[in-house]
Amino acid sequence: MKKGTVILTAAVVLAGLGACSKASLKATYDKQATYIEGFITAQMKADTNATLVRNGNAFRLTLHDTLDRVFGERDSLQAGGKVALYYACYTLTSSSISVGNLIATNVKSIAELADWNLSDTLRYKLDTLTLDKTIVSGLYDGLQGVQEFDECVILFTGEFGFGNAERGTIPARSALAYQFWIENILDNEK
Repeated sequence: MKKGTVILTAAVVLAGLGACSKASLKATYDKQATYIEGFITAQMKADTNATLVRNGNAFRLTLHDTLDRVFGERDSLQAGGKVALYYACYTLTSSSISVGNLIATNVKSIAELADWNLSDTLRYKLDTLTLDKTIVSGLYDGLQGVQEFDECVILFTGEFGFGNAERGTIPARSALAYQFWIENILDNEK
């Protein structure tokens, strides 16, 4: 076989592998999207006061959404603003979340349910997050518009999370579900 034919054959094989890899990745993200759909459907059936918002590539499911009736209009988080919150983050490997898929939290009672070591007491405190482009795009999109006192779940596929890189306890290309308890909106840029 001539050198040019070998190079051309190798290029065709590599292009084919790339196409298979892209198709496989698309299938993974499509499957994750069905998990997200299933989770949302189940939660909306269980909580008739839940509301759903899609921002960009993320879904925000606000649970027990009756607080406007109690508090009136509340501050909502905008780009550049800061939010004080409690959270629990799960990998989404089915249409539900469980402590078995918990990867991060600052809520001690949730960590206890997951049988985590509770000796690091500094971990279980209110956190402050700035809504800027340093966070993954799914979280950035999902948090925009969140309001004070909301309890919500933000869901997005691995495509809009940490992508191909493993990050600590988060597997590469993982669909994520962040459960938030919003305490306060701080320093919203106007």
